[in-house]
Amino acid sequence: MLPTIQSLKSAVQEELDSLLHYWENHSIDDKNGGFIGQIDYNEIKKYDSEKGAVLNARILWTFSAAYPFTNNPNHLVLAERAFRYIDTYFYDTEYGGIFWSINPDGTPKDTKNQIYALAFTIYGLTEYYKISKKEEVLQLAINLYHNIEKHSYDKKNNGYFEAFTRDWQPIEDLRLSEKDANEKKTMNTHLHIVEAYANLYEVWPDKTLKIRIINLLIVIDIYFINSQTFHLKLFFDENWIEKPDVISYGHDIEAAWLLHWCATVTKDKSLIEKYKDYAIAIANATKAGLDDDGGLWYEYDPKEDTLIAEKHWWPQAELWIGMVNAWQLTQDESYLTIAEENFAFVQNHIIDKENGEWFWGVTSDYSKIEKDKAGFWKCPYHNGRACIELIKRL
Repeated sequence: MLPTIQSLKSAVQEELDSLLHYWENHSIDDKNGGFIGQIDYNEIKKYDSEKGAVLNARILWTFSAAYPFTNNPNHLVLAERAFRYIDTYFYDTEYGGIFWSINPDGTPKDTKNQIYALAFTIYGLTEYYKISKKEEVLQLAINLYHNIEKHSYDKKNNGYFEAFTRDWQPIEDLRLSEKDANEKKTMNTHLHIVEAYANLYEVWPDKTLKIRIINLLIVIDIYFINSQTFHLKLFFDENWIEKPDVISYGHDIEAAWLLHWCATVTKDKSLIEKYKDYAIAIANATKAGLDDDGGLWYEYDPKEDTLIAEKHWWPQAELWIGMVNAWQLTQDESYLTIAEENFAFVQNHIIDKENGEWFWGVTSDYSKIEKDKAGFWKCPYHNGRACIELIKRL
């Protein structure tokens, strides 16, 4: 088995280099500062596109996380560029939040406080703090954590609310994107709050923060993991009444390994054991979304018994880590085989061999989905992180 692992690791290392090269050479906004808001399917740079907080936080995380592996001084420079841009333009000094989006010139556009964006900013900041040791970086992450706790935590029913106005008042449209249900509590946001908090705890081992992480893992266990099917429940109202939706194979397998990692950060033995079991059970449940070609389908609608027959880039990336993690926990090589077969699928159908980076995805007949190469949601984080995790784990 060893040569296969070694060749997979080498191929993943090559892909990480290629991804970083793309973002280094294509995403710098030399007209307005920071990073370009959008590069379309045809590699056309849209300098007039709004800039999203999530894209910028994920760029910060990616170059910060990659730097210890590459030792490329330019990656440190780009992480610093991302931090300065977020600190200067996205951080709301008046109300202590993060603007959801800004105009190309750096002025605020959508000023709502989407907790998902605050969480990703914490995730990026804490990763950057690991390599920079700059106190201002850690302090900004801690400030955002305190504001999530102050405004988003539901003291009555537990869990966290989705979104607020700039000055932390209730807001009508709570959705992350148009495809989401307009509900007050979501799996996606809880998953990324706990991810951010765990990363913060690694650099700032605060006792109360640890309690918050443990509470989040308990909340996720109670409400978001279906103990019969081991798929995730996605949307709830404030009283934890579920609003049934699709099965999201990408979120399933992302949660499988990510929640297990968050549990290990707490060093709570019972939680680690519980989330180890979940990591394996959810990985098994995700197999239902695999196609014969090794690719992972996007979503399945149980109510309509319909497969959303697309294979998007990011679920493939999360599949690599989730299956390698399950292999590490069980020593069952069938999980590793799934990761290897998916890697081959990604090389054949998702990686843009001409221009670099990954296409948004393919449909059932392998035609390309003509959406952003870089943009509001198309970031170097899922695929970049998958490469970094596999290099570490293999």
